[in-house]
Amino acid sequence: MEKTNLQEIERAVSQLSDEDLAKFRIWFAEFDAVEWDRQFEADVAEGRLDTLAQKALKDLRQGNCTDL
Repeated sequence: MEKTNLQEIERAVSQLSDEDLAKFRIWFAEFDAVEWDRQFEADVAEGRLDTLAQKALKDLRQGNCTDL
């Protein structure tokens, strides 16, 4: 995204009414959650989290974890 586009978005958001800003926050939170899930699933599918998962399982087997 070009800087001018981002600046235009920032300007538009800053001019929203309180009601529209509240609606935008809800929309963006949902949008961001979907994007985060998509990226997480892609990272898992590509094996980017395998090392972390193996370390976590090793720690669990060794009793280095505490219950929440």
